[in-house]
Amino acid sequence: MSSLLFTPLQLRGVTLKNRIAVSPMCQYSCEDGFANDWHFVHLGSRAVGGAGLVLFEASGVTPEGRISPQDLGIYKDEHVAPLARIVKFIHEHGSVAGIQIAHAGRKASKTPPWDGDKAVAPVAGGWVPEAPSAVAFDDQSTIPTALDAAGIQRVIRAFADATDRAKAAGFRVVEIHGAHGYLLHEFLSPLSNQRTDEYGGSYDNRVRLIREVTRAVRQRWPEDLPLFVRLSATDWVEGGWTLDDSIRLARLLKEDGADLIDCSSGAIIPGVKIPAGPSYQVPLSAGVREHAGIATGAVGFIQSAFQAESILRTGQADLVLLARELLRDPYWPLHAAQELHAQVAWPKQYARAQH
Repeated sequence: MSSLLFTPLQLRGVTLKNRIAVSPMCQYSCEDGFANDWHFVHLGSRAVGGAGLVLFEASGVTPEGRISPQDLGIYKDEHVAPLARIVKFIHEHGSVAGIQIAHAGRKASKTPPWDGDKAVAPVAGGWVPEAPSAVAFDDQSTIPTALDAAGIQRVIRAFADATDRAKAAGFRVVEIHGAHGYLLHEFLSPLSNQRTDEYGGSYDNRVRLIREVTRAVRQRWPEDLPLFVRLSATDWVEGGWTLDDSIRLARLLKEDGADLIDCSSGAIIPGVKIPAGPSYQVPLSAGVREHAGIATGAVGFIQSAFQAESILRTGQADLVLLARELLRDPYWPLHAAQELHAQVAWPKQYARAQH
């Protein structure tokens, strides 16, 4: 029986050679948002390793939209050339390059995780974060500035301008980051959005910004190239964003021009007990796929070839995104093909190791 994992996936005018994607993973290794040799080797090796789609890490659409001062950026034209160098290599090796464009909201201006994920003060090279409401993520975080109407329009323009830069760099997929407690998710969840204007309160008001961003990005992104949106499909806490909310939003985002919903979860507030384990988020992907009628990606503790194959074969997702497993093994797709008896070409430089 042929492997679905190694069946091509067509989205608009782009065909992925298989259904394995490198999930966006922050490397906290930049200066002023510029990609460098670390990113070239890190991302390029995953293309050599056989992934069908290589998604670059969350890239700030504004300087203030970065999670840390060391994050990748796509907020100025000078960022394009070093990104384009990596994109070219990825495409030369048969994978598709995509980029996640993001604004970290109230979770911005932090140190890298290995330095404690602490707030970085403006005097130390950080900044005051922006958010829907002037409510900090936790006691160790800076109280953010609530975006006013002009600030919201500035954010929408920044996402649109970042899309132009993604096109100039040669990317063939753009993913809007609407998950993990960052800005767009902060507007969605009643746990973080305390606004009383047209961007707060009712469901329609809370989804307004992500829909406006999606439409603005779709308008700038070529018609033949696919657009993804990553959502935290549930907050895992009573009174928060739910799977039903995500299904309803996915239908709207499909109307707005999205092609795939990348279904993650959580991270809107600290201290939530999440039932994490192998495939724990797959039911979220399955629910959105079934009830919203849109392609989905599943992510979260997907570790084995047979696990990934099962997710696809049971109709729970169209694409599987791997993070930690691809950190452990950049060549996971090549090894998975061997396990599933799928015939895939190895890089000719490595062919002697195939058998």
